[in-house]
Amino acid sequence: MFTKPILAALASAVSITIATSAIADDEYNVSNGITLTGNPLGMHGVDAVSMFDGDVPTIGDAVHTSTVDGVDYYFASKASQQKFEAAQAAYLPQYGGFCAFGVSLGKKLDGDVRYADIEDGKLYLFVNAAIFEKYLENKEAVLAEAAAQWPAIRNVAIEDL
Repeated sequence: MFTKPILAALASAVSITIATSAIADDEYNVSNGITLTGNPLGMHGVDAVSMFDGDVPTIGDAVHTSTVDGVDYYFASKASQQKFEAAQAAYLPQYGGFCAFGVSLGKKLDGDVRYADIEDGKLYLFVNAAIFEKYLENKEAVLAEAAAQWPAIRNVAIEDL
């Protein structure tokens, strides 16, 4: 049997988690579940700075966590985390980490760091190899259409698109 204080604490934790998840689901591509801080995880736990600094994306570590708009991001090292914190907007993926090609079609598809491109200093993620190849056929048109579509779908839940 739960006591009233425990029930109140559980209810509070659930409502905070649901509110955070609802906000994040609309604008950010986040992993299922939550992190130790109670926030959803962005970029599937991959170090965003490594996307710019290395040849291969590096898996981050929860020890080095930064939070942006209620979404946690993991980093492989303290140095990488500090670099991110000094210029968050420069490292965050465009379109909340959703697939840029999907956004160009008015959809929010999972963005996979294995299929990524950096154009004009901005990180774009794509859902799979086939879509990434399609994007490469006409990068400029896809990115222009994604930029035009994003304002209209940014705050729309995935299931409503």
